Amino acid sequence: MSKSAKEIVKDFYRSNILTDTSVLETYFHEDIVLVWNSSTGLSILHYDDLKSFFSEVSRTYRDLRVEVSHVLADGDHVTVRYKYYISTMENPDEELGIAHFISIWEVKDGKLYRGHSVSQPVTPQDDTTESYHKVKV
Repeated sequence: MSKSAKEIVKDFYRSNILTDTSVLETYFHEDIVLVWNSSTGLSILHYDDLKSFFSEVSRTYRDLRVEVSHVLADGDHVTVRYKYYISTMENPDEELGIAHFISIWEVKDGKLYRGHSVSQPVTPQDDTTESYHKVKV
């Protein structure tokens, strides 16, 4: 029995993309397109762009952790709300929140196929203890 789109997305966010070199091949469709609106503007990323992006992230950070608060599914479309935390090579004992995301993924052939993400950097004013508890996962 094949996994639901929701389970595929949840499994991707549980994976360790920094150390597991099979994550991209396992979860990203070869024709993946991610449309990402961030504080620096719009980026449209394809498979090779995402491969380069995560390769750079793995060189830059010692650890990357995702905290998911919401996962909502409607057929092959899954919306996920999450926050990324990192630790640096220079200070491996300190974990820092770096960005909040909301992403909508379309799953095709059991892989992430089309994504739309909106992100913003973490700020000192973020109230993560009250607004970031898990609601629907």
